[in-house]
Amino acid sequence: MATSGLAELPPQLGEEEAASLARGVEAPIALTGATGFVGRHVLDVLRAAGVPRRVLVRGAGRLDAPADDEEVVLGSLEDEGALRELVRGTATVIHLAGVVRAGRAAEFHRANAAGTGRLVAAMLAVAPRARLVHVSSLAAAGPSATPEGRAPQELPAPVSAYGRSKLVAEEVVRASGLAWVILRPPAIYGPGDRDVLQFFKLVACGVVPLPAGERWVTMAHVADVVRAILAACCVGSGEVFHLGEPQPRRLDDLVAILASSADLPAPKILSMPAIVLRAAGVAGDLLLVLGARGVAMTSDKARELLARHWSSATLPSLRRLGLPGYVPFDVGARATWAWYRRHGWVPRGTIRAG
Repeated sequence: MATSGLAELPPQLGEEEAASLARGVEAPIALTGATGFVGRHVLDVLRAAGVPRRVLVRGAGRLDAPADDEEVVLGSLEDEGALRELVRGTATVIHLAGVVRAGRAAEFHRANAAGTGRLVAAMLAVAPRARLVHVSSLAAAGPSATPEGRAPQELPAPVSAYGRSKLVAEEVVRASGLAWVILRPPAIYGPGDRDVLQFFKLVACGVVPLPAGERWVTMAHVADVVRAILAACCVGSGEVFHLGEPQPRRLDDLVAILASSADLPAPKILSMPAIVLRAAGVAGDLLLVLGARGVAMTSDKARELLARHWSSATLPSLRRLGLPGYVPFDVGARATWAWYRRHGWVPRGTIRAG
């Protein structure tokens, strides 16, 4: 059993659980961000449950093996016509699309804030009675002053351009007049993720650089985020929920758990001064401007890393959503190591069989 009176849930959603989660969701469903990390997992569950669905993708080749019963709309959040086609006749819209890494604040605003505004406008025009499940980010709320974590009702104080763009998007949703729910997940990990993967790789190498000072964080396994998204399709409107484990963890403890879950020795932790992280962020900005892809560190990410606690008060949200439990980090990490190993994303020889 997990703590806080909630059960330990598996890191995989089987067909029976998928069907149960989707049972109360009003269909058809429109989905943005279907080709992203979380979106692929949401789409897998909707497919397994046989829920009528329509997905927005930039190109047909970006979607892995579209199912015969799946409607595909080609376009983006900048295409007003495609957005209207996406949401027309739908009962539920799950909005996941956005930009998490960019070299300029304007790029975040264009994708996250303005893009959400166009989606809301499309819904008001052709699907005003549909429910909008808007997947935001803990970055919109900002870091917490205490390890216990920031609660959904606290006044947001984002510290990054990304977080500010996500907060503007939330404000657009709140003012829309639609039936809406906002979800704020923290750092999400699991099969297929490439962001937290960097920490797995560092642990496998035996050296992990971390910002100096004690920091507490909340993590969420992607399976739990999918569970929350589907649960949010069935709760009352006008609510904000924080997702993730009920107990924040110290960042160095997370690193130790990552190592032990793969039978690796505890890595050496390098305490990184703020000036080094800021310099790495500036270098990352330059690489993005030059057209590089997969840049892990930018000035915006450096500002987030240097914030004291990325922890969140999630227990009331989990209970309100009716979720029976969550994936504990050690369980989720073990399964994620195994997936990375099978797909060759981490060295095979350093990870135990999953």
